[in-house]
Amino acid sequence: MTTWSLRRRPVRTLGLVLLAVLSFLVLRRFLHPSLGSCDREGARRFDWHTLVPPWLRHRHLGLQAKGENFMLEDTTFWIFGGSIHYFRVPKEYWKDRLLKMKACGLNTLTTYVPWNLHEPERGKFDFSGNLDLEAFVLMAAEIGLWVILRPGPYICSEIDLGGLPSWLLQDPGMKLRTTYKGFTKAVDLYFDHLMSRVVPLQYKHGGPIIAVQVENEYGSYNKDPAYMPYIKKALEDRGIVELLLTSDNKDGLQKGVVHGVLATINLQSQQELQLLTTFLSSSQEIQPKMVMEYWTGWFDSWGGPHNILDSSEVLDTVSAIIHAGSSINLYMFHGGTNFGFINGAMHFHDYKSDVTSYDYDAVLTEAGDYTAKYGKLRDFFSSLPGAPLLPPPDLLPKMSYEPVIPAFYLSLWDALKYMGEPVKSERPINMENLPVNDGNGQAFGYTLYETTISSSGVLRGHVCDRGQVFVNTVSIGFLDYKTTKIVIPLVQGYTVLRILVENRGRVNYGNNIDDQRKGLIGNLYLDNSPLKNFRIYSLDMKKSFLQRFSIDKWSSIPEAPMFPAFFLGRLSVFPSPSDTFLKLQGWEKGVVFINGQNLGRYWNIGPQETLYLPGAWLGPGDNQVIIFEEVMAGPMVHSIDTPHLGRNQYIN
Repeated sequence: MTTWSLRRRPVRTLGLVLLAVLSFLVLRRFLHPSLGSCDREGARRFDWHTLVPPWLRHRHLGLQAKGENFMLEDTTFWIFGGSIHYFRVPKEYWKDRLLKMKACGLNTLTTYVPWNLHEPERGKFDFSGNLDLEAFVLMAAEIGLWVILRPGPYICSEIDLGGLPSWLLQDPGMKLRTTYKGFTKAVDLYFDHLMSRVVPLQYKHGGPIIAVQVENEYGSYNKDPAYMPYIKKALEDRGIVELLLTSDNKDGLQKGVVHGVLATINLQSQQELQLLTTFLSSSQEIQPKMVMEYWTGWFDSWGGPHNILDSSEVLDTVSAIIHAGSSINLYMFHGGTNFGFINGAMHFHDYKSDVTSYDYDAVLTEAGDYTAKYGKLRDFFSSLPGAPLLPPPDLLPKMSYEPVIPAFYLSLWDALKYMGEPVKSERPINMENLPVNDGNGQAFGYTLYETTISSSGVLRGHVCDRGQVFVNTVSIGFLDYKTTKIVIPLVQGYTVLRILVENRGRVNYGNNIDDQRKGLIGNLYLDNSPLKNFRIYSLDMKKSFLQRFSIDKWSSIPEAPMFPAFFLGRLSVFPSPSDTFLKLQGWEKGVVFINGQNLGRYWNIGPQETLYLPGAWLGPGDNQVIIFEEVMAGPMVHSIDTPHLGRNQYIN
């Protein structure tokens, strides 16, 4: 094993970095006192590299692969990393989570960058609020963490379409993750913008980013041998000068190696460690070894168990990885939450969408609390040579508030009149190709298709992912991947046929990502005759969508509500806001919004039974709660101080 001449960081160098970063922050605020996180173009035009002291500008070597060791400048460096995704954690809690990472003994933060969230419409970029990548990276530096950035463009990450924007699928010939011109043109424009933000944050420019990953697990996709060299060049041409890495699991490692890029591995067991490190040694000779993703747990799918990994097994594997001479990144250190509709899905034999919680059975819980894994890993890292660890921060308080009892109601059918004119089309249009959002289509949420029929028969069509079928306003069942036909009962005269289709999450991993269009795909048939003349409503459930429902639009809840429907209530918070968990016992399937924030989906098939509600999104007093329920409402929504993520199952 390589000697431990440095465990957490070159102390003097990191101190200089922090001084430079803090100087930049102070001067940026001084020079741009009104600058908001949405628009930093003015700050970007100002060349803040000139603010870096001369003695710091000579940091030119950066992180290097030298023989069996990583070197930062001229000092041996071990990467002890952990993954936190800024887009899955409320911005108000970033500092808490990063301090807990530092106190565990880690020295490096790794994070993905989700293209689909940063460029929701072509050429319109969002780096504000929870998507403020620069603020997250600078906060890590302030706390004393280096950063490995994983900018994709594809990131997997159990996020919708692996982080690729759905508007790419408007092109019927689109070939994602290849050098297909329609894809590379979009990547180039995105990277032009993204890298203008990232380049100044690199180590050699005085920032904390010491390495950048080239795409993600491409070896297991491997559809275009020219693609990875293209991504590598795209990064370098835009000013990325730090160490480049690839990251592959056992299925793709052999095909994922790129000339001039250090290969790293993703795994969960010690058996995989031996197999993969042997391959690395043979494929890239003497190079530092790194496990880019050691999976500390696993994600959950609707209808399945809550996956967990024993803390003793985690400790044993982490210890084995490090004592084998390998650097490591804990994926995940803190998972967070798939707020809104951002979750991904898997579709090999069966389609399985990911739950709202991204707890992952990680080192910190979904709400940032400590686990047995945290205690054991902190003890392990503190036993290694180096400076004493910081004390762990106190836990954030959790509260149980009074139940939310909905007082008002708006059926979907009554809400349609506030939606504006529907899209009219002879045939169904999939979500991505709807002429909405300035021509960018619909990314998330639901789409309602309406047409008129005059006879009964067998209805069939390709529904992605789940479609509730109505005759007028009466639900008669669902169409999905397993149920592709449904009998329409006898109708009298002209009748409105409606299908409410939900995008439950686009596949984020596998060879079928080109086929992830949602809604009604192709024709809808009644007794083998294609139906025509559709009215299509885009129900994306954005904040602007809910703002249409002013208080005068709501009515008292009837004894027999008509579904689907929106329910309005209030959560009373006294004396001050704290984290809580919402339990929707008696409700079947839908979405919860708090003060306009989409907490995500609930579904009574489990495993997840509670939704995490960050206290940072609450205010003292009354907080607005809107629930969109598809099938059946309960009498109330409970607020409790403990999460319930479902029946545990140990990962094999």
